Formats: sequence, structure tokens, C-alpha cells
Amino acid sequence: MGFWDKVAHHQLIDIIEWLDNTSDTMVWRFPRYENEIKNGAKLIVRESQAAALISEGRLADVFQPGTYSLATRNLPVLSDLMGWKYGFESPFKAEVYFVSTRTFTDRKWGTKNPIMLRDADFGIVRLRAFGTFGIKVSDPATFLRQIAGTSPRFTLEELDEQLREMVGARFADALGASKIAALDLAGNYEQLGRFLCSRIESDFAPFGLQIVNLFVENISLPPEVEAAIDKRSSMGAIGNLAAYTQYQTANAIPEAAANPGGLAGAAASLAMGLSMGGAVQQGLKDQQTVPPAGPPPLPKKSSYYIASNGQQAGPFDLSLLPDKITAGSMTRDTLVWTTGMPTWTAAGLVPELAGLFKDVPPPMPPKG
Repeated sequence: MGFWDKVAHHQLIDIIEWLDNTSDTMVWRFPRYENEIKNGAKLIVRESQAAALISEGRLADVFQPGTYSLATRNLPVLSDLMGWKYGFESPFKAEVYFVSTRTFTDRKWGTKNPIMLRDADFGIVRLRAFGTFGIKVSDPATFLRQIAGTSPRFTLEELDEQLREMVGARFADALGASKIAALDLAGNYEQLGRFLCSRIESDFAPFGLQIVNLFVENISLPPEVEAAIDKRSSMGAIGNLAAYTQYQTANAIPEAAANPGGLAGAAASLAMGLSMGGAVQQGLKDQQTVPPAGPPPLPKKSSYYIASNGQQAGPFDLSLLPDKITAGSMTRDTLVWTTGMPTWTAAGLVPELAGLFKDVPPPMPPKG
């Protein structure tokens, strides 16, 4: 046994406390020679701390912020574990673990792989997301049993990766359940954060942990989709493409004039710009005036005028002429006329009407 060990053995420290000068320590075991604690020693537990006594490998007592005298009469659980029926002043063996109960903020989370979703605007789309969250130990005893174990110092770094994976997995579920369109997600980050907090509480509680807050900082589309959206926005900002082309060409004239042959080139560019602008504008106009696809209009029915007893009658629709032929008021020799004919012509000589007389007998020959 070394000199300092002998000193530590014979002069037992009677104040147990943890002055944490780190930013990531979650559990710290108080160093004691052979884990011996003087009966009546003072235990100081500061705000945002809890202390736990472990004896014979079992959790005995948990202390919240305050100053305590570690006397056997004040440690009923430890006394029961040690089998003490009567108090005494001798040192006792126990391990003291301090647990930080403060909130560990600015923990990063993100989706390792894109989340596949069906979107109303883009169809099937892949989304990535990232943000921050805060975590704290809500149940020191459970946290020691489930996570920290007997490690003399347990840091947040040892737990960070698992926490990020849990948050990322739950975020994928929450995003799918929200049914929010991709273009509307930016206005619902706060709502998604609250919804995700409520969903993940039940996952953290069995480990003695509590998620304090969660923020969604960004949800992004694939780069190619974002590029297509940017192009579409640029076209909307330009508005009249023909006027924009002419404006760009006019702005190039002063720069072109400063170069050799610049004015001639500028004039040519201006003419080209005007021509392109006019062509684009005419093309857009033509696209807007193209009639919708459909069947052609029905053909108009022919109608004819008839010369009867030296007078003009009609016009009569083509469908009415067979009745006149049957009644004898119209014969092959009856003069007819319709739009497009140069002069009055015998009905039998008009191709459209000649077929109407095929079943009508010719006139009777004269008697003689």
C-alpha cells in the first residue's frame, strides 16, 4: 500500500460532491479508496444533479439536490441491503454515482437515407431532413440500470448515435403520417417537431430519458427536383419572354459598341433579338389559338330553284325533290339552278339530280 493510499485509508474524506467542469458527462462515479465511506459523511448534490448509492451491486438510495448526512440511520434501503439491525459509526462500503439531470441541447439528428413519399405535386419523391433536439435524464435509477451501468464516467457521445437513429426513424414515420405536400412542409416545421416529440416520448422513457424539444431545420428535395423548381420559378419571374429578350439585347448594345465592330454586331443582335422575341410571342399566340381537336363540321345540304310555268320557285331542299318528281311537277327537262352553277340547266343533266330520275319512265312518244 502506497503512502497516499494509507493516508486516504486512515483519513477518510467526509465530503462527497461533484463539481462538473465538462459539458457532456452524464454519469460520474465518485472515487473512494476501496469504496469506503465514513459514517456521517456529507453528500452534496447540486442543482441539475442526482446521486445514487450502490452497494453489493444493487441500487440502494437516490438523492435529489440538497445536502445529506450519510448515517446508517438515514439510509434505510442501504441498511436493509447490508443487514444492519443496529446503527454504528464504522465506515461502510458503497459506490456513489452522480447523474447529470441538466438538459443537453443542440443534439444533431438527420435522415441517413432519403424518405420515399407519394406527393400530390411530384408523385413519388425522396426527401431528406435534419434538425436539433434536447435530451435529459428524467429517471436516474432507470438510466443507471439500462444505459450507464458501472462505467466510472459515461458521456453523451457514447449515446449520441443511438439517439440520432431513434429520432430519424421516428421522423420518417411522422412525415408519412402527416400527409403534408412537399411544397407545404416549410410552413409546418413547428407542427412536425411537436408531433415527433409526442411520438418519441414512449421510446425514450424505458431508458430513463426525456426528449425536451425537437426542431426541424430543413426538409429538402433531391437536387435535380430543386433545379427544376428553380427553372420554373425563373420562367414565372421573367413573364413576357419576348420583351425580356429585347431588353437583354438592348442592354448589350453599350458593351458591344466598345469593341471593334461592336455597333454592327449590336445591330445584328438587336435584329435577332427582335426576331426571336416576335417568333416566340407568335408561337405562344398560335398555341393559344389552336382549336381543340374534334370532328369536322357536317356538310351543308344542297337546295335548288325550279323554273315552273315560266316562274322561279324555291329553293327546295334536295330531300324534297323526289316527291316533286313523283307528283310530275318536276321532270328531266325542268330547268334548275343552285349556288355555283353558271346558268339554268335541265335537271336530268345535273349529276347530283340525274340519279333521282332513274326509276321514272321517259315521256310517252307522240301519237301518230
